[in-house]
Amino acid sequence: ASESNKRVQSNMGAKNHCIVLPDADKEDAINSIVGAGFGASGQRCMALSVAVLVGDARKWVPEIVAKAKSLSVNAGHEPGADVGPVITQDAKDRVERLITEGEQDGAIVALDGRGHVVSGYEKGNFVGPTVLDNITVDNRAYKDEIFGPVLCVMHAETFDDAIKLINDHHFGNGAAIFTRSGNHARKFQREIEAGQVGINVPIPVPLPMFSFTGSKASIRGDLNFYGKAGIHFFTHWKTITSRWKEEASVLSASFPTMK
Repeated sequence: ASESNKRVQSNMGAKNHCIVLPDADKEDAINSIVGAGFGASGQRCMALSVAVLVGDARKWVPEIVAKAKSLSVNAGHEPGADVGPVITQDAKDRVERLITEGEQDGAIVALDGRGHVVSGYEKGNFVGPTVLDNITVDNRAYKDEIFGPVLCVMHAETFDDAIKLINDHHFGNGAAIFTRSGNHARKFQREIEAGQVGINVPIPVPLPMFSFTGSKASIRGDLNFYGKAGIHFFTHWKTITSRWKEEASVLSASFPTMK
């Protein structure tokens, strides 16, 4: 693109995190995490891939797993389907490989979706909802974007620890927090290093009049998608300077003025 003097507007990878504080509305937080983590089979750039549970919220893992188990895995056109297949056999193989590598690196497979078979669609590319608990920053399942129905669960002692954990990741597409505290929400939105920030919103994709504001390694190029930035991307600025006067012209070596 640079050699051709072309602008670049490119979405890259993502590993979207949420912080769950113990003061959050538990039912709403768990519903949001499960829906955002496994909806569309995790195949969306703003899928919620990592839940960072802080303090007593770390006790909520069994309830997250129970809620994920309740999702119906089926062909997308079937009534009541919550989680459909991933897009190709290669995608399925990659997702299942990363689950296995995550387990090998020390994660606890609290819910295993590998080898999931759907009656009537035995050859379908299905991966069931999967929860990898006790994920660490050096785990391969954490480093890479899985792009499948896999939720990584991490544990943090303090709110500050959770913020640092997210900021240390190379991707910066989106991040969310679940809390009832306005003070914590304000601190999060100021300090978090992600382009799209949600307060009690699991998938904080902005409305069309705003830009899709991924950051860090999640975007390449100098302007974001749609909104004002999108218009600017397709705009080449032209400046017109005109002067009309009736007076006789006088020679001057000074910089032209608008007098």
